[in-house]
Amino acid sequence: MNVTQKVRKGEELPQEQLKSFLSHTFPELPQDSLIINQFGTGHSNLTYELKVGEWEAVLRRPPMGPVAPKAHDMEREYTVLKALHPVFPLAPKPFAFDNGSVLGAPFFLMERRHGLVLDTDYPKEIEESPEMGRKISETMVDRLAELHNIDYKKTALQDMVKPDGFMERQIHGWINRFEKARTDDVVSGERIKNWLADHIPVNSEASIIHYDYKLNNALFNEKGDMVGLFDWEMTTVGDPLADLGAAMSYWIEKDDPEVLQRGLGKTPLTARDGFYTRNEFIENYALKSGRNVENIHVYLTFAYFKLAGIIQQIYYRYKKGQTNDSRFSNMNVFVNNLIQHAEETARL
Repeated sequence: MNVTQKVRKGEELPQEQLKSFLSHTFPELPQDSLIINQFGTGHSNLTYELKVGEWEAVLRRPPMGPVAPKAHDMEREYTVLKALHPVFPLAPKPFAFDNGSVLGAPFFLMERRHGLVLDTDYPKEIEESPEMGRKISETMVDRLAELHNIDYKKTALQDMVKPDGFMERQIHGWINRFEKARTDDVVSGERIKNWLADHIPVNSEASIIHYDYKLNNALFNEKGDMVGLFDWEMTTVGDPLADLGAAMSYWIEKDDPEVLQRGLGKTPLTARDGFYTRNEFIENYALKSGRNVENIHVYLTFAYFKLAGIIQQIYYRYKKGQTNDSRFSNMNVFVNNLIQHAEETARL
């Protein structure tokens, strides 16, 4: 399945400078031309496929224009992958990092994995069936539980994180980010912000969390097995139920309202026959991980609000003319719908 496309206008890379960097960093490369394509999915960081002869790599860089403070930290994601790849091989192996000398913005290179992206339609290589939907669902649950069971203290992540007070920092931090990125065409969200501040979970457990765990961030083979997991930008050590809640905010089911199903375009595959409902996913995660999930609605409420904040930061950049990607033009509508859905999840 071809998941790359020609580079979008305004998001080109300086080919000669990049080729020089590659030749210096990887002296074994053949003297062939550098071919650059772009991965079309994603709404935040920009990701490119690089080819020189038979050699392949993936380049990740921040979006064009100004970015929010501490967001799109390429060096941190590169460092996370260096720590994670040896203990969780689904995380791609990182190759090199540059702090801006080549592109004028930081970027890193990592290995290119090949497989199938599952997003809104089945690729032709996978035959649709309820059984395949359940297989993929089970795989997603298993890999999340596996990640959460890794002892982060045996990795370099222990020197990068402060898990104590994780949920308090998260909730107040995202309230602040939402307020800073708010535009006049989105709701204030005062009720849900106050509710979240009054319902901060207290959890002493900490584990490695992906924090952007969703179907189209994974790569699969024809049998429904995961062969790669990507977008580790938000990865940290914190409450594993926050990771589960975030995953469920992306996990659409067929009975969800239309505004939720189609908020970012076509309805995701998870609404098809055979895929777990959110409750089934949560129950199976509890079974596989042994964790108590009785207050998961608090985490899910926060996840919808956090997702609203992420989308609003993207929309803010569009509204301020910092990006001209037309996909972002109506994201304020989705932000408002997510705030409403968060209120409903909190039972306000």
